This record gives sequence, C-alpha cells and structure tokens, in this order.
Amino acid sequence: MYADIVLPLAQPAYTYAVPEGMEVQVGEAVSVQFGLRKYYTGIVWRLHNERPRVQRVKSLVGKIYDRPLLDEQQREMWEWIASYYLCTLGEVMRCALPSLIKPSADSESQLLEECYQERTERYYALSESYRDETLLNELFDRLERRAPRLYETLLEVVASEERKHAGEVARRLLSADATPLQTLVKKGILTLTEHTPDLEHGSPTFRLPTLTPHQADALAKLKAYFAAGRTTALLHGVTGSGKTEIYIHLIAEVLARGGDVLLLVPEIALTAQLIERMERIFGSRLTAYHSRLTNQRRSENYLRLNRSSGGEFVVGVRSSIFLPLKHLQLIIVDEEHDASYKQADPAPRYSARDVAVWMAHQRGCSTLLGSATPALESWLNGLSGKYGMATLTERYGGASLPKIYLSDTRRAAQRGERYGHFNKLLIDKIEQTLARGEQVMLFQNRRGFAPYLECPQCGWTARCPHCNVTLSYHKYRSQLVCHYCGHTETALSRCPSCKVVELQPMGFGTEKIEEQIAELFPEARVARLDRDQLTSESAFQRIINDFAAHRTDILVGTQMITKGFDFDDVTLVGVLNADNLLLNPDFRASERAFQLLQQVAGRAGRRSAEGEVVIQTSDPSHPLLRQVLNDDYAAMAREQLAERQSYFYPPYARLTVLTLKHQDVQLVRRAATELATRLRRIFHSRLLGPIAPVVDRIRGEYLMQLMLKIEASASRLRANELVAREVAELLAEKDFKTVTISINVDPR
Repeated sequence: MYADIVLPLAQPAYTYAVPEGMEVQVGEAVSVQFGLRKYYTGIVWRLHNERPRVQRVKSLVGKIYDRPLLDEQQREMWEWIASYYLCTLGEVMRCALPSLIKPSADSESQLLEECYQERTERYYALSESYRDETLLNELFDRLERRAPRLYETLLEVVASEERKHAGEVARRLLSADATPLQTLVKKGILTLTEHTPDLEHGSPTFRLPTLTPHQADALAKLKAYFAAGRTTALLHGVTGSGKTEIYIHLIAEVLARGGDVLLLVPEIALTAQLIERMERIFGSRLTAYHSRLTNQRRSENYLRLNRSSGGEFVVGVRSSIFLPLKHLQLIIVDEEHDASYKQADPAPRYSARDVAVWMAHQRGCSTLLGSATPALESWLNGLSGKYGMATLTERYGGASLPKIYLSDTRRAAQRGERYGHFNKLLIDKIEQTLARGEQVMLFQNRRGFAPYLECPQCGWTARCPHCNVTLSYHKYRSQLVCHYCGHTETALSRCPSCKVVELQPMGFGTEKIEEQIAELFPEARVARLDRDQLTSESAFQRIINDFAAHRTDILVGTQMITKGFDFDDVTLVGVLNADNLLLNPDFRASERAFQLLQQVAGRAGRRSAEGEVVIQTSDPSHPLLRQVLNDDYAAMAREQLAERQSYFYPPYARLTVLTLKHQDVQLVRRAATELATRLRRIFHSRLLGPIAPVVDRIRGEYLMQLMLKIEASASRLRANELVAREVAELLAEKDFKTVTISINVDPR
C-alpha cells in the first residue's frame, strides 16, 4: 500500500510506503522524512497500490492525530484552489492549516514535541455504585456528620448544572479544593476522567434586534432567494442602513437548526465593534479566528471545530474559509468589495469572497455578500440575475445620509483661504463641530509625515537601496522608511549631494495632518490611527476606546478609519486629498475611489444628528466626485462598466498577471520576452507585455510583468493549464532556472 502525501512546501505530492500494520485514512496527518534530515507533517491525499518508479521508497513514520484533519469537501476545495489559482497543494496546505498543526523538525521526536497537543480537562462524576438515591442520601448523612468538607464538595459536584457530559462536571467549574476531590476519588465515591473539552453552546434562542419594515422586506427577499435554490445573494445597503441586523436574523435561524455559520470580515481589528455586538447576542457560540490569535489558540480552534457536531458560529478574516466547518449552511462576506479578501503574497493568491461563492455552489450552502458599495463584478451578477439581490436605501433609526461638500483646493489657495493642507471651509466646519461638542474624523490615504524628502536646490531625494521607490519621511521617529521592503535609515537634515540646503518634506501624510490640526485647534484632543500606531492590539484598542468614550475629539487616519466603525458623536468627516485616489494608474481606480469615499463619508451622522462630509480636491467637477456627491452608486457602476466593456477588462474579461523576478535585470527581461513569445502563440492578442511595472525593483530583485486577458465565457481552468505548462517548460531550461515567476489569477 502506498500513500500520496501533501507537504507544506511548494512541491507536488510525494509517494510513501505505508508500513505493514499501520492503518491510515485519506485526510489524516502523518509524519514523514523528506530529504536526508528533515521531518514534516503531511496530509494523506491518496491511497493506492502503484509503486513509484524510484529505487527506494521511504515509509511513513507515524500518525499524528486520532482523526482526519480534512474531509472530502475540504480536499475538493483545496484541489480547486490549487488548480484555479495556479499553485501546488502544498502551498494551499501552508496557508490553510495553523503552524502548530503542521510543524517540521530535524527528528521525529522533535516534530511530535512541536506538534500541537489538544488540551485536556479533568471531569468528576458520581460513581455508579452511588447512583442509587437511597445509598446517596445515606452517604450524604454520614459525610455531613463526620466529614463536612467532603460533604460540601460532593454536594457541589452532584448539584452542578454545568455538565459537559452525562453526569460529569468540569474541574474548572468547581470551587472545591483539590484535596477533598482527591479523597472522594480514592474512596470510590467520585470518578475522575480526562478528555478534550467541548464548547458549551448554551441556549439555541437569542434576543434578536427588531427590524424596520425595509429590513424585514430585504430579509424576506433573501430568504426567498435561498429557498428557491439560489446559492449566492447580494445585500446592497447604504452605510448605516442596518445590514448587520439582517445578518443576525439569518445567523440565528441557521444556529437554531444546528448548522454552522461563517462570517467573513476584512480585518478583525477594524471590525471589533461588530464582533462585540455579535458576542452580546450569540455569547459562547462565537469563535474568532484571525492572525492576531496565538498559534496555540488558532490550532485549538481548528481541532475543536474539526470534531464539532454543528451549531458553530465563526467570525474571521479570509483564512477562516479553510476552517473545518462540517455542517456549513451560511457564509456571510461583510464589506465584500474589500481588497483584503484577496491574498497578494505568498501563494495561494486566493480571494476568500470568490472561494465562498464557489463553496456555496459546490456544497449547497448559502453565501450572502454585503456592502454599501459592492464590487462591480458582484453588482453585475446581481443585475443579471446570477445572484439574488436585496437593497436597503434608508439608514437605520431614521438617520439621514450625510451632506457632502466639495471644496476646491486651487480656488482656496488663490483666495488665500488655505492654511497648511486645510481649506477654510473644512476649518470652519471643524470649529462648528467642536463647538457643539461633537467629533471629527479626518481621512488622508497616506501614512507618515511626507511621501519623501527633496532638496529644493539640486532635486536630490532619498531612495530605497533595495527598491525603486523614494523613502517616506516619518518625523516622530526621525526616520526614512521604505513601505515596500521595510528598509529604514535615519533622516538627514541637510542634502548629502550639495551639502548646503536643508531637505524639504514633499506632500503630506497622516502624521503631518495630526501636527497641523493640533496647531489649528490647540484645545482639541487629537489622535492618529494608521499602521505606524498599531504597535500592539492594546494600542489599537486604546485609540478606539478613547474616541468612542469621547476622550478624543479628532481622529486622523488612513483608510483604516473607513471600515466598520460606528461612533455616535461623529458628525463631520474631512477628506484631505481626494486627488490621490483618482489618479492611480489602475483600471479600478475610480471604483475604489468611490467605495473609499462613500465608506469614509458613511462614518458621519449615523445617529439623529445630521452628518457632514467635506472632500478637498483640485478637480471638483470630476464626474466621479459628482457621483459621490449625489450618492449615486448606480451611475458610477454604469459608467465604469461601459468603460470596462470597451477596453475588455473585468467583469467582461478575466485577468492573470505573471510577474518575473531576478537580481539580474538583463536575465529577467530575456525570460519575460521568451515567456511572452511562447504564450502569444497560444493566446495571441489576449497577452499584453512584457512591461516593467511602476515599481520595477523590490528587495533587490528586478520585475517584469505579463498580463493575460481572456473572455469571461472561456474556460479559466483550461487557460490555467496552458499557462502552467508554458511556465514550467521555461523554468526547466538551464538559462532560466533561477528566475522566480509568480502568477496572480484575478488580481485585485
């Protein structure tokens, strides 16, 4: 008997012999020796009798867990991800399983030591000989007279209602000391067992929020779609319209009938308020799963869910799509347009949203996509009837949509009405808001103090030695930082080229805005929320809690402040520079700009007070800004879809981007030209490039890119097979063996 084993490496499955007497199942985790000295955790993918054509076949070393880690549906999903996103099963395994479940080591014993061992708990129960009520009462009478401590301990065990198993009580639920418990066990009155604890789910009934007529109508539509066999639906609701209330009702229904629910969110830290609200309703039912958990907790959650009998509710980021929810009936993708659902590096470069849609179709569960500004692909699927669609056009609780003002930065500068990076209109609005005792959020989509330092005399700029980009200036720590590779160096005060003139910060980031707003409003309490401030989970919570408790008046931040927050007293939002959102060299720039501006505007006036939004721009007549002003998502979608259709971009085409990397610029260019020649023989004009990307050197490696555009109606899997074949043949050639090629299917 032989077993094909998937290892957490960018390698195909390897065949091992199954030792006589060892019984293994497909999906089980086993330990194997790979190479001369390394031991890995592998997954049994296939059992067969076909001896491989090698001289010596290694044998499996041993089994790791008492049950398979993957069932048939999970294996099918892994195979689809590997084939669709052009990677190996090993790369999927590396992404899908927590690190402690798939350790590697230099010896078998070390591997088993590093492998996560499920936590066990002690449980006490009344022994069978005292289950008779008469004998038990006699025992109580005797202990009450002679051993009061034993009497009290036994009474607590018998009276406890918190029982995980029939007649058993977990040690952690008992207040009794260890000594009387041990004595009762020695006397044969109690029995002691150890086993893995199960999560106590509690009551299947929940206190659900009351729905408005509009919400109830949307919920009824969604339920009708799912009942009619539609596997995917889109909930399009304006910011603050109460999409979460609809989620809660759908979740409660599934949990009540014993099914599992997965709620995907873009980033756990930025949706803390949503999770707190879900915990208040669903209590211990909720399991969080994200990268901020310890490896121990992630592994514990994975293995517990693997043996669950149903009724699980998981809230997590994109990697949660790999969790072993065996009774999955509902997947909700909140803020489904968010780019963080797509993994950029390393492989598999998957989209959790798209995998969720595939799972709905394959497993027969329901997937609900929710957003105030859906991705155009989802919107078109809703309009065409491929997805069911329900809309919410009113804010929850009678709150009105914010009033939006476009403030012309050029005109303000000409009139002398611009102070630093603030137009007079925004300054006046901030002053009025603070006078009313309300709060302000200021959005600038760039962190740091300035994008770069420049010498005003000779034009010298500080550049990263490893990447073809300028270094961003971070004033508060007097450093220049590369936001691509992380290179840092101390900021210079004078130009190293002409050695005379002081360097000037060019442009502005959140750090500079924080400094200027503090100068303009010295009495206001100002805080900043961006990646530089997130030194820890506690630091993030402190910033958010202070703002929620009104200990901060003005919050300055990057797009982190646009996601998922709901603050009662925020009535003004300022966008400092809308132009840098509109001028990106990307066909999705307008769509993303609309989504971002609508999301950040949606933070204002979410309660009874009317909100206001001031968007500063040098081009207030820009069509997209007029659409934002009128809250006209449909007009934006129509215009962008027409443009995409004309130029053959998604959703009318499917993209694959191939990026070639090497430290030798001539070699990577030759490899890109050769690969383009081979692919063009197959795909003809559908292939674009090769070209150097805007940032053409990162971490010391030069980059070249090819883009493949194929019809949406064409077979993606067949196209992938052809691309994979040509890439493999190129890399097999001696001249190009050292070139790295990454393939990004459906790039975001």
